[in-house]
Amino acid sequence: MNQTLGNTAGVRSVDAGRGLGWWTDAWALFLKNPGMWIVLGLVMGIIFIVLAFIPILGALALALLAPVFTGSWMLAARKAAGGGTIEIGDLFSAFKSERMGSLIVIGALLLAVVFVLGLLMFLFGAGAAIGVGAGASAGSAGGALAAAGMGLVMLLVSFVVGIAIGMAFWFAPGLVILGGLAPVDAIKGSFAGSLKNIVPFILYAVIYVVAAIIASIPFGLGWLALLPLLMLTIFVSYRDIYGA
Repeated sequence: MNQTLGNTAGVRSVDAGRGLGWWTDAWALFLKNPGMWIVLGLVMGIIFIVLAFIPILGALALALLAPVFTGSWMLAARKAAGGGTIEIGDLFSAFKSERMGSLIVIGALLLAVVFVLGLLMFLFGAGAAIGVGAGASAGSAGGALAAAGMGLVMLLVSFVVGIAIGMAFWFAPGLVILGGLAPVDAIKGSFAGSLKNIVPFILYAVIYVVAAIIASIPFGLGWLALLPLLMLTIFVSYRDIYGA
């Protein structure tokens, strides 16, 4: 894999319509063996739910292992795209890879970034709340409004930073498990690929929101298909942008 993926060199820029194409390509891949893809998604979902109910350690394990499971999906999707037959063991293929440690590092870095962002939001939010309270108690409407405005600005900044974090980590597991990049290089490459294809990603996100709403209507049963389909879109978009 080209080590220049930390910037935009070596990263493809695709047409805006690929935001839809990623879903249609993923659907075609899903239809090759829909039953097994649903089983893989169901098993992963159960594992995540069980971990989520374990205080502290479960959440920590979930954060660290999520990129490993994503790596397994990438390997399984590549296998299926190459004409191979997927099986339940493919859900754990990345756990047997020499790249597992790097995938866990990806999870640890994401956890650290989210923790720092959450801490900053809390501190600025608390500061804004104190400012509003102080302004109100002092009878200063201007001071209260200024503090409230600061809080709103912080929320907006946090939203933008959150999107940037998502861009940096979206393709990182794929760049580690398929591209062979080191964790930090994978994060840089993921951000570069996402930024260079921001327009198709906007269309992709809009389609996801609509699909998520529809999937949630019949008691959430639609997620049995949407979850594996979502994971497969990561693979097809990765292949589109990085040519692997």
